[in-house]
Order: sequence, then C-alpha cells, then structure tokens
Amino acid sequence: MTQGIRPLIAGNWKMHGTVREAARLAEAVREGVEGVDLLVCPPFPHLHTVSVVLLGGRVAVGGQDCHAAGKGAHTGDVSAAMLRDVGATHVILGHSERRADHAENDAAVLAKTKAALAAGLIPIVCVGETEAERLGGLAESVVRGQLEGSVPYGFVTAGGIVAYEPVWAIGTGRTPTEDDIAAIHATMRAALVERFGPAARATRLLYGGSVKPSNAKPILALPEVDGALVGGASLVAEDFLAIARAAPV
Repeated sequence: MTQGIRPLIAGNWKMHGTVREAARLAEAVREGVEGVDLLVCPPFPHLHTVSVVLLGGRVAVGGQDCHAAGKGAHTGDVSAAMLRDVGATHVILGHSERRADHAENDAAVLAKTKAALAAGLIPIVCVGETEAERLGGLAESVVRGQLEGSVPYGFVTAGGIVAYEPVWAIGTGRTPTEDDIAAIHATMRAALVERFGPAARATRLLYGGSVKPSNAKPILALPEVDGALVGGASLVAEDFLAIARAAPV
C-alpha cells in the first residue's frame, strides 16, 4: 500500500445477476468498511437501481464501459454522461475482456478515457499482459505501452485510477507471485511519474486478477498496491467485504 493513499476496493459485477439480485447485493455491501473506499460496477441495466439502493451509504457506483462519443447513432452503447445521469462516479475502461471481445486497442481506450474525464467520471484504466507476453519477458514493456497509449493528459489531476490485471489471471484462480505484482506496480508508478511528474505518486494503482479473501491481505500489503479490482468475489457480499477488511488502513 502506498503511504497516504486511501485503499479502494472495486467490484466488477460483469454480466451477472437480475435487477432483484443486484439490489440485494447492493444492500448487503451498503454500509461498507471503515477506512476503505468501496465501489461496485453493476451491468448497465442495473445501474439506476443500485445507485438508489446505495444513495447515502459508503459505497460508490461505476459503469463497466462507456462510448467515446457524447451521443449519437451508436446502437447498444452508453455515453459517459448517461452513466453520470444515473448516479455513476467511476467507469472501468480497457478491461482485457473488452480489449479481447470487442477488439479495443489503446487508441479506443484513450478516446473513452478522455470522454469519461470530460463528463466528470473517474476512469479506471485497465492494463495487463497475456501469458505468452509474460513468458516472453514482455510484461513490463506491454504494461508501459498500454499506459502510454491509453492514459491522456489530465488523467492524474482528475483522480484517474490504473488497474493492473494480468490477462491470464482473470477468472482463472491463478495469480502472479507477490514479487511479480510488486514489480509491475513499481513499473506503473515509475511510468506515470516520468510522464506526469510528482502528482502521479498519489494515483491509485489497483491489482486485479483472481483476488479473493484468502489472498487479499498479502497482495494489498505490497508496495504501490492501493486496492483491488475484484471480479467473481465481488458477487458475494461476504467475500467482497472480507477483501475490503484485508486492506491496511
């Protein structure tokens, strides 16, 4: 954990749950955990319901993606302003599942990040290498390249967040070693400071990729790890809150 940065535990609910299930889950995490910021990112159809349930509580709400345009003929897409309008304060961008399933490259993520910032949302930009890239010794250069291509100027001063999610660890139950996580987070911090200056020392850097209650405490204690982006475990309130309680405060 970076000294002086309040931990953030963010839950990515992905494409799961009915409106009723989303409301129950939101109610179960509403009171949050003292000393830790919590964020949940439900599917688009559930955003308003979850925002209403969480209104006045300790847990913030975010979207899982947004379009680069403010409005227009983009069937099936959602703008950053629409997310704000239904209560979102954050948005996940460039998740590996979006990069893979929708062929999103760094340029597309950059455009979406600019749109999120313009709408007053806090972007959580995801970066991470494939297993082949890690085995080839390219993990750090891949992450640096994604940061360079996906993060615009103004990101740091607006409170933008970066999440490191090794592609091969997402949803697999596998995680990098603690040394590997620490090395990538140090690389991200260095890259951001080199580009944006000392202000980037306060940028939150999250780890994501099979985070669960059993491994959260040592991961969240690592240098430059300022929280977690949680997938499957965020769908179980007890597990999500247990991860939050594992954060050093």
